[in-house]
Amino acid sequence: MGKLLPLVMGVLWLYAVWRFVWPLSAPWATRLVLALVLLLAAQYHQITGRYFGTLASPELPQPVLIALAWVFGVFFLLALLLLLRDVLGVLLWLPWRGAGRFVLQAPAVRLAVGALALVLSTVGVWQAVRVPYVKTIAVTIPGLPSAFDGYRLVQLTDLHASRLLPEAWQAAVVARTNRLDPDLIVITGDLADGTPQARAADVAPLARLRARDGVIAIPGNHEYYADYVHWMSAYRALGLAMLENAHVLISHEGRTLAVAGLTDRQAGAFGLLKPDLGAALKGIPEGVPVILLEHRPGDAVRNAQAGVALQLSGHTHGGQILGLHWITQWANGGFVSGLYRVGGMTLYVSNGTGLWNGLALRLGRPSEITQIVLRAP
Repeated sequence: MGKLLPLVMGVLWLYAVWRFVWPLSAPWATRLVLALVLLLAAQYHQITGRYFGTLASPELPQPVLIALAWVFGVFFLLALLLLLRDVLGVLLWLPWRGAGRFVLQAPAVRLAVGALALVLSTVGVWQAVRVPYVKTIAVTIPGLPSAFDGYRLVQLTDLHASRLLPEAWQAAVVARTNRLDPDLIVITGDLADGTPQARAADVAPLARLRARDGVIAIPGNHEYYADYVHWMSAYRALGLAMLENAHVLISHEGRTLAVAGLTDRQAGAFGLLKPDLGAALKGIPEGVPVILLEHRPGDAVRNAQAGVALQLSGHTHGGQILGLHWITQWANGGFVSGLYRVGGMTLYVSNGTGLWNGLALRLGRPSEITQIVLRAP
């Protein structure tokens, strides 16, 4: 991704310059300055990663990151809207040449596209950095003992503690989660960006999460980008039960529920423990319903065939932008957001509680703190 990103952004920049900047009726010097500003916005990731930290975690103040996210959002959305305008213009050109020419060439349409990019970026960044609302769903689990009927768990995922979503934001998420008074809290990966030392204060609020049966978490792909081993130690020091291809059994009134968790496939690139479903499920008594925590949703079919009752995942951020979510869905085995029935298993893919600072935009795919109420058949 790090090698491909500047190329993709470069192509989008050329397109934006060709279809928006140079056709403007402005002095050439003004258009040149605008083109350079858009170039800086297009290479935002490379600039911040090279001079201010890493691609995963630029170490800049939150207001600066929000401003940069907005500028990048304007550029990114402008390029996408220009592409949509041109596709629409070509489609109109075929039966109605005059209408097609107007859409493709009219200055009013061009300026409207630019204004829309400004507005949508503003809304998208605000949606990205606000503290998420609570989303409540009910899930029927085949074989769930009556002792667990009404059992409430809260799923947090993709918290991405960073300079963009720092200690105060994480504390607000923790407070909102605790007010739900859940039976269990699960965190399905990508808890933080950056090193354990840099993020120590930002992840500290996670120690205040409270649930009757504790807090269970798994790693996501971002845990591997900076000192995985020490991150696992840091999370456990905060009181999080980290499941790395393992499970725990939860008992109520003499009945049992299993919660299993997997590592992430990113582990293979670092010579670390790859996901192993067999190891995670080994030793679970027959007939005990299994809730599986897996950061990515793409292996849902395999997990259903193994007898998992409910899989909880994140990773996709819901696609972040309505319309573009189809690309994310394609890249994740057809799963991107919400509830799915996969064989005899239910899959829930959260839109994510936070997100990576590199694309701090949400449009039509809101963040969430997910309260899941389990129901017996």
